[in-house]
Order: sequence, then C-alpha cells, then structure tokens
Amino acid sequence: MNKDISEAVIDTTEDLFLGGRLRLRQPKSGHRAGHDAMLLAAATAARPGDRVVEFGAGVGAAGLALAKRTGALALTLIEIEPQLAALARDNAAANGIAADVAVLDVTAPAETFASHGLAPDTADIVLMNPPFNDAARHRASPDQARASAHVADAETLDRWIHASRRLLKSGGVLTLIWRADGLSEVLAALGRGFGSLAIQPVHADAGKPAIRILIRAVKGGRAPARILAGLMLNDESGLPNKEVAGKLAGSGVLPLANP
Repeated sequence: MNKDISEAVIDTTEDLFLGGRLRLRQPKSGHRAGHDAMLLAAATAARPGDRVVEFGAGVGAAGLALAKRTGALALTLIEIEPQLAALARDNAAANGIAADVAVLDVTAPAETFASHGLAPDTADIVLMNPPFNDAARHRASPDQARASAHVADAETLDRWIHASRRLLKSGGVLTLIWRADGLSEVLAALGRGFGSLAIQPVHADAGKPAIRILIRAVKGGRAPARILAGLMLNDESGLPNKEVAGKLAGSGVLPLANP
C-alpha cells in the first residue's frame, strides 16, 4: 500500500539565505527557493506588527526572509502541498520566527480562507510568486510538485490576484514577481481593484531583456503607475552586482520597497 504523500519521506538539503542568517530545509529536487524568493522579500515593505500573508509559500523562503529582515510580523504562509507546508512550519520554528502555516489552495473560496483565520479585508500585505509558465509553451516537469509550482493555466494569475484583493484591507499592498514577458497579463489582472502600481524590471545581465518583473500594487490605490529603473543581477562584466547581492542578502531593500 502506498503512503499518503503528506507522510512520505523526502530528501532535503539545508541552505543558507540572507548571508547565513536564514537557514531553510527544502526538497533536494523539485521546486527550490532561490533568487525569485529573495527578490520578492527585498521588494516588500513591511513594519513590525503588520499582518503579512504569503501565497504559494513553498518552504517559506520569501515570507521568512521578510520577517527576519523586518522583525515580528503577524505572518501566515499559505501552501497547497502538505510536505512543503510541513517544511515551512519547521523552518519558521528553526529560525525563531513566529508564523502560522495553512495548507490551503490559494483559489479556495472566502469561507475556506476564513476557516483558517484569514477573513476578508484583514491583511496589510500579501506577497506572492505565482506559477507563471504558460502550459501551452512549456513542457511541465514530471515532478508534480515542481510542475504545480511553475506551470499556470489561463486563469491562475487572475485567481491569485482576486484572492489577494479579497484578503487585503483597503490600502493594503500586494507585491508579486512574474515573468517579464507576461507584463500585460499582470496589468490586466491588477486593473480590477488595484492601483498606484510600481513596476521594476529585473535583468540577469546588463544589455539583455528583463527576465522578471517585480510589482507593487495598492488595493484601491489611485496614484499614477511608475516604472522604476531596471535591476541588474550581474554587472557589465558578467559578475554578480555587489549592491544587488547585498540587498538580497538582507543588507537593505530594493527600490520597490520604498513607496
């Protein structure tokens, strides 16, 4: 008889983030936290005491990095995969960070969210790295967890943004990371209920097209949209950009986190 997936034993590694101040256990194979999670954390502005919810948290990398940088938050990590949620719970405890972990589908109805203590109009901040590869253009990984973390259908982004809009207070902030060639999709989804957008392109190398976009959006915001200077992960010589690397290691925040 096969074990239930939530009880199965998986191989993990322990990896260091924020210059070694954050230790995370994560699966050895499949979806692993990396640059995107640290970009998302460094692009999110939060203050101690804020109610912060991370959608699709995986092992908790972005939310826990934000809490480690900011101080005590009322943090909830939402993850649909029980194994990853268990690792997120363990990672929070191992790093001395108070966090609730909910095994929950981001697209679940409001009543299901409320049953996990997540009533509408209660969050100050939502951050998320939704699945962003178009299934029509990308062959899904045979690893089910990796595939669900990366491959989206036509309605994924709309559903995740709808859930964030429902959960956020008026004036609450959504921060997200998405693939750069999907900017029009993000803008269309945010056009329903969000404004005061700030957009920062992320480039792997100077002189090459952006690979990611970081976006800050305010529920009910009315200020004009702003496009910030592009963020270069590597400098013109191809070496890591020291200033950016320092911010991803927790020494500061990205411009997007400065309203």
